[in-house]
Amino acid sequence: MSAASVRVVVADDQALVRAGLTTLLGAEPDLEVVGVAADGREAVELARRLRPDVVCMDLRMPVLDGIAATRELAGPGVEDPVPVLVLTTFEIDDYLFGALEAGAAGFQLKDAEPEVLVRAVRSVAAGNGTLHDSLTKRVVGEVLARRRAQPVTAARGTDLLTARELDIVLLLAQGMSNDEIARELVLEVSTVKSHLARVLPKLGVRSRLQAAVWAYQNRLVRLPD
Repeated sequence: MSAASVRVVVADDQALVRAGLTTLLGAEPDLEVVGVAADGREAVELARRLRPDVVCMDLRMPVLDGIAATRELAGPGVEDPVPVLVLTTFEIDDYLFGALEAGAAGFQLKDAEPEVLVRAVRSVAAGNGTLHDSLTKRVVGEVLARRRAQPVTAARGTDLLTARELDIVLLLAQGMSNDEIARELVLEVSTVKSHLARVLPKLGVRSRLQAAVWAYQNRLVRLPD
């Protein structure tokens, strides 16, 4: 990426967190914090006006919580979604699942190492989500546990995918980026992106993270140890 190529909005109700994230991200030559918000409504308004590459979204905020804000920016029916990276102090709770359903592109813990947070922002901006981190694995694991207690009723959807599209979903669920999938399947990165653009609506999902969870839910892949 070229200098300051990733534009970020930071949304958190704690002033210290906002300042810390702004300083951390702004110190990177390819990242620029273009706006900060203290509540979900302000985050939505800023994101719609500034069209950042990523919104770093806290979940528990006043006026409009992070789930509702994520849904307005990236949920079903949003024609031009803004990628949302959820930052939370909670490793597993219902807020995370609500954010996933609302269209979040990835999750990361606020107390992660600085380089991990920076990498997560870059990953979401590049359209790769955050499928490598341990939090995502725990989220998927909890989804699977809930599936056993509350069976998923949605159709598997595999009959809607071509063989190539299914290959891509399986690699995506293993945590591969677009570049890695392209190398594995000997394709152009642009071709992988085109396939994914068709796959997501077929599966009724809005993000790579949701597509990966769909693959785990339908037992097409096993959760990494």
